[in-house]
Amino acid sequence: MKKSYNWLLAAILLLVTTSTALAQITGTVVDASTQTPVPGVNVGVKATTIGTVTDFDGNFSLTIDEPGTLVISYVGFQTQEIELEGTTVDLGTIALEVSQVGLAEVQIIASVAVNRKTPVAVSTISAADIEAKLGNQEFPELLNTTPGVYATKAGGGYGDAELRLRGFNSENIAVMINGVPVNDMEGGRVYWSNWAGLSDVTRTMQVQRGLGASRVAVPSIGGTVNILTKTTDVEKGGSVFMNTGNDGYQKYGFTLSTGLDDSGFAATISASKTSGDGFVDGNWFEGYSYFVNISKEINKNHRLSLTAFGAPQEHGQRFEAEKIAVYRQSDRGIRFNRDFGYRNGEVYNASTNAYHKPQVSLNHFWNISEDMDLSTVVYGSLGTGGGRYLYGEDKTGIDNTEYRFGPLQPLNYDKIVQENIDRGALGAESIIIESRNDHTWFGALSTLSMDITEDIELIAGVDWRSYEGRHYQKVADLLGGSYWLDDDGNANNPNNVAQKGDKINYNNDGLVNWLGGFAQAEYSNDILSAFVNVALSNTGYKRIDYFRYLDTDPMRESDWVNFLGYSAKGGANYNINDQHNVFANVGYFEKAPFMNAVFLNNENIINENAENQKVVSAELGYGFRSQALSGTVNVYWTNWKDRTLTRSFPNPDGTRGFANILGINALHQGIELDFKYRASDALEITGMASVGDWRWQDDVTGVEIINEEGEVEDIIDIYIEDLKVGNAAQTSMALGANYEVLPDLRLRGNWNYFSDLYADFNPNDRTSPDSGQAWEVPAYGVVDTGLTYSFDFGGFDATLNGNVNNLFDTLYIADARDLDGTASGAGVWYGYGRTYTFGLKLNF
Repeated sequence: MKKSYNWLLAAILLLVTTSTALAQITGTVVDASTQTPVPGVNVGVKATTIGTVTDFDGNFSLTIDEPGTLVISYVGFQTQEIELEGTTVDLGTIALEVSQVGLAEVQIIASVAVNRKTPVAVSTISAADIEAKLGNQEFPELLNTTPGVYATKAGGGYGDAELRLRGFNSENIAVMINGVPVNDMEGGRVYWSNWAGLSDVTRTMQVQRGLGASRVAVPSIGGTVNILTKTTDVEKGGSVFMNTGNDGYQKYGFTLSTGLDDSGFAATISASKTSGDGFVDGNWFEGYSYFVNISKEINKNHRLSLTAFGAPQEHGQRFEAEKIAVYRQSDRGIRFNRDFGYRNGEVYNASTNAYHKPQVSLNHFWNISEDMDLSTVVYGSLGTGGGRYLYGEDKTGIDNTEYRFGPLQPLNYDKIVQENIDRGALGAESIIIESRNDHTWFGALSTLSMDITEDIELIAGVDWRSYEGRHYQKVADLLGGSYWLDDDGNANNPNNVAQKGDKINYNNDGLVNWLGGFAQAEYSNDILSAFVNVALSNTGYKRIDYFRYLDTDPMRESDWVNFLGYSAKGGANYNINDQHNVFANVGYFEKAPFMNAVFLNNENIINENAENQKVVSAELGYGFRSQALSGTVNVYWTNWKDRTLTRSFPNPDGTRGFANILGINALHQGIELDFKYRASDALEITGMASVGDWRWQDDVTGVEIINEEGEVEDIIDIYIEDLKVGNAAQTSMALGANYEVLPDLRLRGNWNYFSDLYADFNPNDRTSPDSGQAWEVPAYGVVDTGLTYSFDFGGFDATLNGNVNNLFDTLYIADARDLDGTASGAGVWYGYGRTYTFGLKLNF
């Protein structure tokens, strides 16, 4: 009897187990355009709370009691609904179409890296993450959770953020928007205030560390930040949003899309306004952003896409990095700004920045044949604006109490104005000048791809750019004075008398022509992918000076100076199995010096012997992924040789000579780790760690400067051996969590830690063997938190979103400028204290 009972119990358990195992809806979700798995896709039964998300391989499994409608949705893709005919169904591969027209074509130009295929270290931030986490942070700060990145607000003005990658500053980081480079053509810098509104329309932001996957001839030492904006939405609809936050922060905007009609036409527009008083005294801001995309499919083989976007803005600034003692003594603490004050009873800051840099691009995609495609973009940008600041007698110093409302109190600009008025015919002592940096920039990128075999693809392209920068200073405000008198060497104004609007100090144009080409061979199958890339470029510089030379002077316009650069790089990724992969890359390139190393001392005298900078880089990495865990670890080695260093000296005939000092080298090496762990359907944990060793290499001593007479004019010694590279944290860590409390409510938190941060210094100034190491800034960690709640509101899909940054109001120094290797001597900028934003978005 007992034996038969056991058999009966076993049969019942087997039946229950079998029924449970069979009552499963399974499938794999992939990107229709790339056929790659899409992790994190929401899969659920309509009108129920039953749901799950895909794992790192795009797989999902869902238990249901009765048939229904399966809804598959993910940001950036079109939602799919599948009618289930039973409770046990294997749906196989489900291909999600992207929700935007022309995105695949843009990705070709932009050289987007693909996980387990492209052999580079890469981190990607999605539109959903940007929308949820940005708040009132600066756009680059979102990247602080990725290895090797150090981004700060710098002086704290709107859009004044600074980004460093593997110890390199923005001059040595290639930043591209939809594949179009945006680094300044003359000096290489990226001014994020020009793109402060770009976060509203960014679809993904990808950081490719090291050599990167960029196919265009854009040599980058530290890496590439690849920003892809929205194109045109396939579905008709739109959204409106409103945000508020600390210190008067306000932001609101909208997006409207026509959707894709039967003729292949679609259009999307977005616009927003952002304003506030600023965390730092006097750093008020007002910015706008706009985005327009129009797409038209002409036939099955041709598609045109026109995109225009821009972000005009104006904001107060803080230029001076103060000593720690100043912040401690001021009752404004870390908000102190020496340029902040009052004029006519209203808040006034003499230091401001205003700029507008719209960019318009026309993309054409041509499917020439089944095995050949051509993607081309032509673009143009017209930049206008500049920065203002107080000029003349220094009346903004921290010790100039007579011009303040008390020690370290706001400035009394009315007193400065009254003194100028009282001087009458003597002219103004202090004025406000504006440094303009207008430019016109046109370019074209074209990439031809051809499938030789099923596994081999040949890609070739050209990159052309033409740039004209117009640089001058002008009198913006006489502050009550009758005129400005300045012996500034203006050959065309010998009296040196200037009224409002007149140009002073300098007035010149910088012209840059760039032409580059590349060729790349790629091999790819499910197991092995590899590439070899070679590129050649010519950078031409020319300078026209309207200030130092008369119109009749032949020196007024310089000759063109050309620098030939080239690069060669290659890499491979090997997928050991479905869980493990390894990758490696290596490359060498020569990069043209920046314009200020070609034309020195703001003159048209050409530095004939200016040298290319040389860079050698190598990287080795390992990747792992399972149903719950994915991550990568990589080591890198980058040797930066012959950093541009020049010295000038007077010749006996009164002219100036120049010497190029070679051997200023730096070694950047380190290890990076990042991971993502799905502890459950409700909890996701992310983290990263980056440990770098970035040092200047050998001293350069005994360099003889020889004048035209063959005499030793000077001997140069630079002592930099083993000095740590400053201005970026060499060690960083992050740990984050995202928890679904309820089906429509998510909480998140993130901890960032930075250490081994040395104050910034110019190695050219280390001329004494006793110079020593720069001051090491104290390590710090900050915690950011946020929540997102989705709900129905009067027929709209509504989302409430809130963020608190620096939750515990941690006091920390984010940037420092070295003086004597001590904390008391350094100039510093503190990071922001606790800040918050809260907003509502309605989708329709």
